Amino acid sequence: MNREELRKVLPHREPMLLIDEAELREENLAVGKYTVRGDEWFLQGHFPGNPIVPGVIQCEMIAQTCCVLLADQVKGCLPLFGGLDKVRFKNQVHPGDTLVLECSMVKSRPPFYFAKGKGTVNGKTAVSAELSFALMPEDKG
Repeated sequence: MNREELRKVLPHREPMLLIDEAELREENLAVGKYTVRGDEWFLQGHFPGNPIVPGVIQCEMIAQTCCVLLADQVKGCLPLFGGLDKVRFKNQVHPGDTLVLECSMVKSRPPFYFAKGKGTVNGKTAVSAELSFALMPEDKG
């Protein structure tokens, strides 16, 4: 899926649509990618002269990639974080880097879902996490 196709699944819009592309590789493996351009809003001031993608943004990228695993269920819903566990940051992510995100579902009890994911740059782990989220009906009122 490219960004236009992702917009049909995810409720996120710029500047919070944080993956460039994603695909379902296996039944329970979604892979997403994001190339850091350097002009993103989240790099402003983080840190002057040494821009680093904030960890919380990396976690959001993992979560958005997880939604690809549930593309049919996500449509018309708001995927809301329930929690983050065992989050680890191993290497920094800088402008010019492509963060490759891999996610798999661990279990589900709709509307609650439990997943794990990691992000790598050039094969080196930058972030890993376990996450939970709920798919709640979208209230547009």
